[in-house]
Amino acid sequence: MSNSENKAQDVGNLQREIQQQQDQKDAAKAQGGSEQKEEQGVQAGTHEFPTNPLPDQTLDKPGIEAEMELKPQFLAPGYKGSGKLEGMSAIVTGGDSGIGRAVAVLYAREGADVALVYLPDEQQDAEETQRHIEAEGKRALLIPGDVRDFAFCRGAVEETVKAFGKLDILVNNAAFQEHADSLEDITEERFDLTMKTNIYGYFHMAKAALPHLKQGASIINTGSVVGLRGSSKLLDYSSTKGAIHAFTMSLASNLIEKGIRVNAVAPGPVWTPLNPADQTADKIKEFGASTDMKRPAQPEELSPAYVFLASPATASYISGIVLPVTGSVG
Repeated sequence: MSNSENKAQDVGNLQREIQQQQDQKDAAKAQGGSEQKEEQGVQAGTHEFPTNPLPDQTLDKPGIEAEMELKPQFLAPGYKGSGKLEGMSAIVTGGDSGIGRAVAVLYAREGADVALVYLPDEQQDAEETQRHIEAEGKRALLIPGDVRDFAFCRGAVEETVKAFGKLDILVNNAAFQEHADSLEDITEERFDLTMKTNIYGYFHMAKAALPHLKQGASIINTGSVVGLRGSSKLLDYSSTKGAIHAFTMSLASNLIEKGIRVNAVAPGPVWTPLNPADQTADKIKEFGASTDMKRPAQPEELSPAYVFLASPATASYISGIVLPVTGSVG
């Protein structure tokens, strides 16, 4: 046998050896040797985040954070403010709880006064968010109402400008979500509610805010991973999120010459009142487990992205993007 043939046979032996080693590892996993470790939620932050199974609790809509057994984490204790939004004024719709609350707290930590827009049923949550904004040394303004109503949106903007003297940041975040197994389950009334809240509300707030926004201001819209890939159980909600992504890019192009930036964040599953108010008790336990991180995000894992996009110091050259924060690769 020639030297080259010996080398070729050695390669074959090596390949078979590697195959056997992998087969042994696969067999060990099948017997549960390392399966449990692989199924644990991934931890990559400054502290531990809750993993599945989550509490099998459902909430009545619109979903009150104060009633949740497992409270969402929004304080971001590892995040240190550095004045990125110093002297600015912001409006956050859906700012009473969930992602909106986490964003409002970090905006205050970075130096901004914050107005919260929310439904009247969410007053308890809004007052809790107000306490945390004020604990950061900034002013909070509570404005209950319905973003489906343009007159209310215009009034909310005017009230904010009157209280804070200006408006620099608009975060469109309010949303309605309800699952459906079939298109036939979605009535026209329900479809209209989802559309009017999720996309009309964004349109109304942006239109009301625009006369007050100056060069360096920004609009940030909350999209969703389901707006990127769809969802068989969230037909109407996914449609609005896809529309929000297109609205973001289109409005960014429309306003770029004014020096006003428009961007969106597309979250994956996030532990907020929105989901226990939509999922059944048995399904909510595994909420977020299908992500690569094998757990849902906490609101404080989303809020720094909103700071990044809002601050002229960090994102002055960024407009028209949809930033995925999904807990999965790609």
